[in-house]
Amino acid sequence: MIVLGVDPGTLITGFGVIESRGGTLHVLHYDIVRNRSDRSMPMRLKSIYEALCGVIEQYHPDEFAIETAFYGKNAQSALKIGSARGVSILAAVNYEIPTQEYSPREVKKAVVGNGAASKEQVQAMVQSLLDLRTKPKFYDITDALAVAVCHLYRQSRNQPARQKRAKLKKKRGSDWARFVAAHPERVLNS
Repeated sequence: MIVLGVDPGTLITGFGVIESRGGTLHVLHYDIVRNRSDRSMPMRLKSIYEALCGVIEQYHPDEFAIETAFYGKNAQSALKIGSARGVSILAAVNYEIPTQEYSPREVKKAVVGNGAASKEQVQAMVQSLLDLRTKPKFYDITDALAVAVCHLYRQSRNQPARQKRAKLKKKRGSDWARFVAAHPERVLNS
């Protein structure tokens, strides 16, 4: 499975593409979309959208994971991040990629084991988990990779439960078929 993780921002949007093969995680690509502060907001959003569409076209991710907005004291910042999140999600939805959102706390808990971990702790753990030789220059990149790792961990954790439910459903179905075959008189004909 290939996952595109995104840490949205209007000046810097980090992204990372990770593939999970046989329980091992492999980084396919990571980078940032950098916008100048003197660019208009619509042009910043356009560059984020176009860059992510290019990544999607090149790597064909199976799923898309993005960090939810962090609501601080500055409403204007929250609105700007919301716009970056919106165009990022739009890129995924336009390519019909299933999308999942994770809170910063949830990502930190999944990757570091502590929902209040620092950016440095997340960066160090991502570097270790993904066997990155060099530390990415921006926290936005390691945050995006952490979002993708969080998503893959959640998917793999839920996979056994899905498989178990499918087996139970199949087993119940075969039990019912055996029951009907053994006791046709107990089943009402309508």
